[in-house]
Amino acid sequence: MKHQNDNETPEEKIESTYAQIKQELVDELISTIKECSPVFFERLVVELLVKMGYGGSIDDAGEAVGRSGDGGIDGIIKEDQLGLDAIYLQAKRWENVVGRPEIQKFAGALHGFRARKGVFITTSNFTKEAKEYVKIIDSKIVLIDGEYLAKLMIDFNLGVSTVKVFEVKRLDRDYFEND
Repeated sequence: MKHQNDNETPEEKIESTYAQIKQELVDELISTIKECSPVFFERLVVELLVKMGYGGSIDDAGEAVGRSGDGGIDGIIKEDQLGLDAIYLQAKRWENVVGRPEIQKFAGALHGFRARKGVFITTSNFTKEAKEYVKIIDSKIVLIDGEYLAKLMIDFNLGVSTVKVFEVKRLDRDYFEND
């Protein structure tokens, strides 16, 4: 671990060490995801969105459909438990950055399915042009890069487990003022 600033309070040292541990976990998650099969990755994406509250249960909320001839869509998930709207997914386990052409293809696939919402998830990053493109099109496309994907997995406890929990306690002055 990096040497910490001696001017930090103990609480600040805990926070900076926690941030470093979390970043190491993010890096480890990205690396591990890249080693998984494309089919596993597509299922992971659907499971994450269900854990985030889309669609209700994993049994009926979404499906991974990615395969040859999938029309440019890797998964479909209900936006809510009633299935009033669907969110279409594209999941790419890539090393290279995802550029505007890939996002344009996905936007075209959404149009072909008469879909208005999509999520494009990659283990790498998006180019500036790709990020700018999603801001100007009619369809709502959310871009999730590898770093954000790993942080979401940590936040929603997917593929990770809690090892230790530390409680930092402080004197409750109100308790002692009631004397």
